[in-house]
Amino acid sequence: MVSAAEQLAANLNFSALGKAEELKKRIWFTLGALLVYRLGTYIPLPGIDPHIWDQVFKSQAGGILGMFNMFAGGGINRMAIFALNIMPYISASIIIQLLTTVSPQLEALKKEGESGRKTINQYTRYLTVVLAAFQSYGIAVGLQGAGNVVSEPGMFFLVSTAVTLTGGTMFLMWLGEQITARGIGNGISLIILAGIVAELPSALAGMLELGRQGALSTGIILVVLVMAVVVIAFIVFMERAQRRLLIQYPKRQVGNKMFEGQSSHLPLKLNTAGVIPPIFASSLLLLPATVANFNAGSGPEWFQWIVTQFGHGRPLFLVFYIGMIVFFAFFYTAIVFNPTETADNLKKHGGFIPGIRPGERTAEYIDFVLSRITVLGAAYLAVVCLIPEVLISYAAVPFYFGGTSLLIVVSVTMDTVAQVQGYLLAHQYEGLIRKSKLRGRRK
Repeated sequence: MVSAAEQLAANLNFSALGKAEELKKRIWFTLGALLVYRLGTYIPLPGIDPHIWDQVFKSQAGGILGMFNMFAGGGINRMAIFALNIMPYISASIIIQLLTTVSPQLEALKKEGESGRKTINQYTRYLTVVLAAFQSYGIAVGLQGAGNVVSEPGMFFLVSTAVTLTGGTMFLMWLGEQITARGIGNGISLIILAGIVAELPSALAGMLELGRQGALSTGIILVVLVMAVVVIAFIVFMERAQRRLLIQYPKRQVGNKMFEGQSSHLPLKLNTAGVIPPIFASSLLLLPATVANFNAGSGPEWFQWIVTQFGHGRPLFLVFYIGMIVFFAFFYTAIVFNPTETADNLKKHGGFIPGIRPGERTAEYIDFVLSRITVLGAAYLAVVCLIPEVLISYAAVPFYFGGTSLLIVVSVTMDTVAQVQGYLLAHQYEGLIRKSKLRGRRK
């Protein structure tokens, strides 16, 4: 028998969206905030010669700068005030999560609920300022050493550039928090999504231009487009995949009433780590090539050999890429999901897995199941990132058609659509409650 919630979900349509005033306000606020972000990616840093920097960037586009430029929505290519984008905040969040697993004080804060979460968020903001200032100063020093990019090098340029880039990151962090609180979806994820999607048309036009010039064959272009559609469908299927563990709750008595036992599910996502493993693996593997390009090919022979072997599409690069994706998939899953904590929460609320003793045995069983499905999740990430990587290396396809960018776009879009459906469902429930109250008054 279909439940009332399932019937409401089946009746969701665009007419319901037109009646949900609160949801429309949130959507307009989100679009306005993302527009502000996009405008900021076109405001260049003062003291930079854009033409010279464009030539320098093109020589580094195949390295780590090309990947970060994809996340920054072209901000690095234009060396805008939002060139750092939101990446320092993401790095700070991951570092705080790592520290939470090893620091008893942070772990205690995490268990305090809302107040502890606010304190941890404040620590994350402080660490974001430190990382952004460090990275901004590094970028300023690198710009001064990159030929004639800086018109008036000196301490004033270093300080002003560091302050500007750090301020841009802090503004984006604040903007992302505002989107999360007053808009729709996760603000930080939507900022990264907006940067990738905004550059997709120019990347597609560039690929078609290469086809017109004969640099890319028509067959390769068709293969890339078909592959993108197939990979997106595959990502949607795998991101929705779950392993549900049956949870049973015994009978309980509240006052004079006896409540029957209930059953529920503990959903374990196939890909618990999300898009973090491909981002980390790509960043680490592209770092040697970026350093070599900035050194203009100078350096010891062993370093040049490493750079050559870790070029795009080389067997050693692909092997390490897959290995690091698998490693970070298990590593990050172990950070974000604690089987012992989950088992303790089930035990406190009287829940148990049929056939498994509560407590330590339940934690071991959850960890066993999670490890098995993480193997499939890591293999899925490796396949999704490996196929586009081969095309990027052999067919000169832009980064925007890579596995990491497709993962981010599809995952964030699915989360945002799920939130929109949640608001629409709540709006329909409110409408039903109002109708029932009106009918009660008429009677």
